[in-house]
Amino acid sequence: MQVSLTKAKRKARNVVGYLNFNAPTTVVLGAHYDHLGYGEDDNSLDGKGQIHNGADDNASGTAALIELGRMLQKTKAHNNNYLFIAFSGEELGLYGSKYWLENQSLNIVTNYMINMDMIGRYDSSRKLTIGGYGTSPVWGQVFTTTTDKNLIIKFDSSGAGPSDHTSFYQKDIPVLFFFTNSHSDYHKATDDADKINYNGEVEIVNYIDHIVEAANDKGKLAFTKTRDQDMRPAFLPVTLGVMPDYAFNGTGMRIDAVSKGKIAEKIGLQAGDVLTQLGDHKFVDVQTYMQALQHFKKGDKTTLHIKRNEKEMEFAVEF
Repeated sequence: MQVSLTKAKRKARNVVGYLNFNAPTTVVLGAHYDHLGYGEDDNSLDGKGQIHNGADDNASGTAALIELGRMLQKTKAHNNNYLFIAFSGEELGLYGSKYWLENQSLNIVTNYMINMDMIGRYDSSRKLTIGGYGTSPVWGQVFTTTTDKNLIIKFDSSGAGPSDHTSFYQKDIPVLFFFTNSHSDYHKATDDADKINYNGEVEIVNYIDHIVEAANDKGKLAFTKTRDQDMRPAFLPVTLGVMPDYAFNGTGMRIDAVSKGKIAEKIGLQAGDVLTQLGDHKFVDVQTYMQALQHFKKGDKTTLHIKRNEKEMEFAVEF
């Protein structure tokens, strides 16, 4: 039997707004506005056919982007211009941000990029994660002058991650990634507006505004590579069908959710399991877990090592 493969193409657009103060450098603020539709691309955790509204992922970030556009029109921080980009194609592989970086319509010098993806479910027990702390030595100075007593914050030095800031980081641009961490409604039709923490999001938007002001007199920020510069967040050759818990601080990769009908569910993995080794490849965090998957292809057989409530277990896996 012969199989003929053809590329499927779809049109998508980034939505861009520019606030020009005639400054030498420009700050990019971004959030992706695409989501999963009816789950037709097999990236839903509860199957095809249902409308996925994506209230947290990423209407929360898109709403924050619009509000920051309103707020920064009145800012006194005029040492930068501000470019607001609502990206499309993020869920399929960061297509919108990659395209914009290769086809910029404005002749600007980008100072740094702030990305907001899933900032609508703040909970003090899970914290607000701010990634990209290590992408510039200036961030340490900025954060010593900005505080918010209503937010509990976890800083992550890494510049790469599963969202659009990675595209900028890979172009040697300092980034910050705001993320209130995953939850049981991630990539499900149940990610709806009634579960958004609106007061928490207001705090986060105000905090970002304060960071922009604090960075105003720092000039063009120096860029530094972080330890995860080779991370690839999309297009893995194989997958277990799990959602990582990005707020996990321990060793290994803790599962936040398991996809229906995928390998993880079939072999009996559960939310809360901590994955530690796949075949000969040990991993200590989400990044090294994803790197381990790069060593396998469809049809390969191997052994998965996990911890469940401190009990070590092994599972046979066939991709």
